[in-house]
Amino acid sequence: MSNSSPEHRAYLKKVRQEKVKVRVTQALILIIALGLWEICARAGIVDPFITSQPSRVLKTMINLHQEGVLFHHIAITCMETIIGFILGTVLGTMIAIVLWWSEFISKVSEPYLVILNSLPKIALGPIFIVWIGAGPAAIIVMTLAISLIVTILEVLNGFLSIDQEKIKLVQTFGGTKIQVLTKVLLPASFPTIVNALKINVGLSWVGVIVGEFLVSKAGLGYLIVYGGQVFKLDLVMTSVFILGIAAALMYQGVVLFEKILVKNSDS
Repeated sequence: MSNSSPEHRAYLKKVRQEKVKVRVTQALILIIALGLWEICARAGIVDPFITSQPSRVLKTMINLHQEGVLFHHIAITCMETIIGFILGTVLGTMIAIVLWWSEFISKVSEPYLVILNSLPKIALGPIFIVWIGAGPAAIIVMTLAISLIVTILEVLNGFLSIDQEKIKLVQTFGGTKIQVLTKVLLPASFPTIVNALKINVGLSWVGVIVGEFLVSKAGLGYLIVYGGQVFKLDLVMTSVFILGIAAALMYQGVVLFEKILVKNSDS
């Protein structure tokens, strides 16, 4: 830092200040939204029985914790989401590599990928339940059905957008296809893969919650369905609030992973 120029130090300070402004603004928006929600519910502007309110959400969380079921439901949903997220990303990337490797397979599979991507995945839920059985496996498969095709198409498009001159340069010096893959394609596609990870965060949560709506006997999706059936809207809003926190934490984990990759690539 001591060897950096005054202009560079000023720039870094400005970047840090901008980050602080963004974080503070984000926190203020959340606090104001929660405050308005609570005020409107207490003033009778909205019906707290239907919309619930932050204080009732907090009370419901405490009650679930005292009953010993809060972290049980959270753990089940998070486990299913993480497994589906990892499988969707790994399998999607591997299949994208196969499609890049073989132009013939890519051309043959293209219409099927387009059709599978356009199918309403929720409609496949009952089929998975019959085929696999009611349980976590069906929920994870549901997650894969939603995220896998999107990952394949996203990563494959990233592969195909790589500068062909770089690939030709490696091939000119006698590089094999596996060397092109490991030395050019994958390093250059890190941003695309990370972007696919970010997309998969949301898709994985959607898949798991849809699966839990259909078949689960535990998890946050189960709590939402149960709360709706018995008109415990506090339980529904509490589950949605916890889902939002869990999804945000998972997304931040992907952002941290991206920063680590960038730092290692720069070093």
